Amino acid sequence: MRDLSGIVKAYDIRGVVGEQLDAAVVRDFGAAFARLVGGPAVVIGHDMRDSSPGLSRAFAEGVQAQGVNVISIGLASTDMLYFASGKLDLPGAMFTASHNPAQYNGIKLCRAGASPVGQDSGLAQIRSDAENQVPDAEGVEQGTYEERNMLVDYAAYLNDLVDLKGIRPLKIVVDAGNGMGGYTVPQVFEGLPIEVIPMYFELDGSFPNHEANPLDPKNIVDLQARTKAEGADAGVAFDGDADRCFVVDENGNPVSPSAITALVAVRELAKDPGGTIIHNLITSHAVPEIVKEHGGQPVRTRVGHSFIKEEMAKTGAIFGGEHSAHYYFRDFWRADTGMLAALHVLAALGEQAGPLSKLTEVYNRYAASGEINSTVADQAGRIAAIKDAYGSKDGVTIDELDGLTVQLADGSWFNLRASNTEPLLRLNVEAATPEAVVALSDEVLAIVRA
Repeated sequence: MRDLSGIVKAYDIRGVVGEQLDAAVVRDFGAAFARLVGGPAVVIGHDMRDSSPGLSRAFAEGVQAQGVNVISIGLASTDMLYFASGKLDLPGAMFTASHNPAQYNGIKLCRAGASPVGQDSGLAQIRSDAENQVPDAEGVEQGTYEERNMLVDYAAYLNDLVDLKGIRPLKIVVDAGNGMGGYTVPQVFEGLPIEVIPMYFELDGSFPNHEANPLDPKNIVDLQARTKAEGADAGVAFDGDADRCFVVDENGNPVSPSAITALVAVRELAKDPGGTIIHNLITSHAVPEIVKEHGGQPVRTRVGHSFIKEEMAKTGAIFGGEHSAHYYFRDFWRADTGMLAALHVLAALGEQAGPLSKLTEVYNRYAASGEINSTVADQAGRIAAIKDAYGSKDGVTIDELDGLTVQLADGSWFNLRASNTEPLLRLNVEAATPEAVVALSDEVLAIVRA
């Protein structure tokens, strides 16, 4: 029996091609997925990595061997696969390793209507079946295979949700990072009053220019410089599978995902007054404050898309945002789509005369550290030490919804969480000023790294 524990993660499947993932393993994943979700069909998409077409075809063979039909949408961003799953009301599989290096690939799975599949919702069963090598179904006819392009329908759906035709003309720089944004952006922006200056739109899974992870500051340096040099109104960067977007203003300064969450939340609340907005516990405290000020109901969750989507389903939330630049929309089957978030930002910018820096400054109320990682062997012990150090201080409140969150009497706070996959502790700090952030970060890190 195979051991696939190393590649079946909490929310997806991911590993090194040829070592951990090959056609035989992926075929069994396809068969196991088909057994889990049943018929009539599964929709499959893939990114631009060299290994993606072959692996997606092997997965399709496994699905077909269980008597389930396959609709292949070919090249796709992850949110396009979610669109196809929602629009066609079919389970889906997306072949991508997002921003991971070229030697990796993976599979993101969902049930019909883009409902996520994680460890507790079917992924553990898929792993078990694949480890035992799923036999072909007996007494059933082989499933069919159909190719269908969903790009035009995807773009039209997004443009129906956010109308940009009446905005003032804008010039934006878009860094696709040689990922799937280079495929989707031209179609989505066609016919809009927006001049797109493309960067790294060539589909290339070797990522020759930089990693397709815009949350790492070194990967947006080119976008920042080009946005300023072009005199553009904004810059937008997508990750490898284009389900996340990151924004810089006209000066090349990053706009925090928390500010984007607040901006989009205000727009969604204008359409649906009193609605619920989901935010994870690492987003800025400005987000729930602004949601309340605009008549909405903020709901705080753990970090991770499965928790966000579960809470959205439970509460009927209209929108959700994470510090990692994942944005979730009820109107998009509660799935995450960086493209739709980008369209909201550009609509807000184009509906008024001022620059993006002015538009977003009202959503930036506090200073933040960003994620600071520390390599720690005894994660639980270091978290306990932090709890001991701060738990007895006056005016301090502590909760353990996800890691340890410590709220101080002066309004500053921090969250310390253990990585699920590495011997790391992740620290996020927010305070009134940059100086206060540095002081609190140093204080906590002195204990964490002792």
